[in-house]
Amino acid sequence: MTIAIDFDGTIVEHKYPEMGRPIPFAIETLLQLQKENHKLILWTVREDEYLQEAIDYCAERGLIFYANNANYPEEITPSPRKLTVDMFIDDRNLGGLPDWGVIYKAVQATVRGESSFQTIMSSQETQQEKDKRKKNIFLRIGEALDRK
Repeated sequence: MTIAIDFDGTIVEHKYPEMGRPIPFAIETLLQLQKENHKLILWTVREDEYLQEAIDYCAERGLIFYANNANYPEEITPSPRKLTVDMFIDDRNLGGLPDWGVIYKAVQATVRGESSFQTIMSSQETQQEKDKRKKNIFLRIGEALDRK
């Protein structure tokens, strides 16, 4: 599978043109996807020296992309009009950037044909929903009575 990944807000916190802090598990997850033979393309608004900073940042952590702001390494058009990938990971997705563990599971499920990426992404529980589900029935009844 060919996957395009944004940089600012996806691999690092969004501080463009500065370099943001690393987003937990982004690099590790992307390295694992590469080990599983996925082609990764860095697709970012960064250009020139800012693009090189992003490429260097990833390379220093062992992540070398198949292509950078291009569909394939030999592409000579400075700005391809259409991205030809199977998946695009970006913080500007509807609902924002999910946890990288969720992203990894979604890629794996898509590869296996179990479900669409969009279905998996939209089925995330919020932390508040998880906490509520963990409470036993007596705690929930007590909280409901306290609110009255």
